[in-house]
Amino acid sequence: MSERKDQIKSYVQAQLPVYQNIALAIHDKPEVSNYEFFASKTLSEQLSKEGFEIELPAAGHRTGFAARYRSSKPGPVAVFLAEYDALAGLGHGCGHNLFGATSALAGAALKQVIDQTGGEVRVYGTPGEEGGENGSAKGSFVREGYFKDVDFALCVHPGGDDKHYLSSRNYACAPVDITFDGRAAHAAGDPQDGINALDAQILVYNGISVLRQQLTNRIRIHGIITEGGTAPNVIPEHTNSKWYIRAADIDTLHELYAKVENIVKGAALATGCTGSIRLYQNLVENMVVTPSLDALYEKNLNLFGEKITHKPDTVQPGSSDVGNVSQVVPSIQPHIGISSTKIAGHSPDFVKAACSQKGLETIGLGAAVLADTAVDLLEDEALLQKVKEDHAWHVEHQKELPL
Repeated sequence: MSERKDQIKSYVQAQLPVYQNIALAIHDKPEVSNYEFFASKTLSEQLSKEGFEIELPAAGHRTGFAARYRSSKPGPVAVFLAEYDALAGLGHGCGHNLFGATSALAGAALKQVIDQTGGEVRVYGTPGEEGGENGSAKGSFVREGYFKDVDFALCVHPGGDDKHYLSSRNYACAPVDITFDGRAAHAAGDPQDGINALDAQILVYNGISVLRQQLTNRIRIHGIITEGGTAPNVIPEHTNSKWYIRAADIDTLHELYAKVENIVKGAALATGCTGSIRLYQNLVENMVVTPSLDALYEKNLNLFGEKITHKPDTVQPGSSDVGNVSQVVPSIQPHIGISSTKIAGHSPDFVKAACSQKGLETIGLGAAVLADTAVDLLEDEALLQKVKEDHAWHVEHQKELPL
């Protein structure tokens, strides 16, 4: 290891108990999207102690933050992405208490050497990765320009076994509400006076089911009717459904969204209702993998005696707003194992693993490997340029990549 990486390793070892305690405190106070007041305050205050300038709130999110430290020498801008939201009714069943602490420690560790390399280190606290109120905040950070001068973005996600994996492709997702408004009437006495909003909603449900027959396997659509009326003898005047419209690449998602919009318009026309389709949180874009950046992460992980378990390059059946970031800058989100046995994500077992000794130990490993990866890019301009070119190619050709 280089002298700078030795500095990072020593700093991580010294500060690890602080960040482990932060992870445990966040685990004990699980908060859902846009309500992560304790988590965002705790992480940002710690980074302030580390010498970062803090912006809170950030990007239109009351629990989002941007922590910045700029060296006196010019150089690239490195961002570590921090998540810290929990799952409603479950708690930290995705391990974001570990995720946020790992990224914050990685940023603090890189700060110890960035005055030597030049450049700027940032930690972006991004609420609501699991969705929900004002969810998928990374989309807001991209839209509001927080990545316009960024060179690369790094994070690592807790995984549900004892293996480590590289970043993987996933689905873009448009979370939408489909709403219809009609006119109430007595269903037995005056049905001719009513305009049935449930009929319109059923037409949409069936229309999407028919649409699925004409779609490729790059697409997934699933939804539920959340409001269907108030009583059997009252013609429903208002109905609502929620849908996840997913596709393996963002261009296909936009094409699919237009088709669903037409189904909504047709149902409104057929029933006389007023219909609408709208995003109820940020649109989530698909993850663009930059293989050369993942390879750099793997090289640094190997230096700690850890190995990657390689999987086929296929689209994984989920979505994450890290994808929004990966569309604009080279990004990674590998997985680091936090359990000695295989456990399901979003489960009580994962909640337990997220506060286990093994889980807490991964904060140090993840932070050191992320910071070392950043150092390589800050030190080697040619390497960074290669990564950027690799990223640009994969953004341009993402629609052509096989499933």
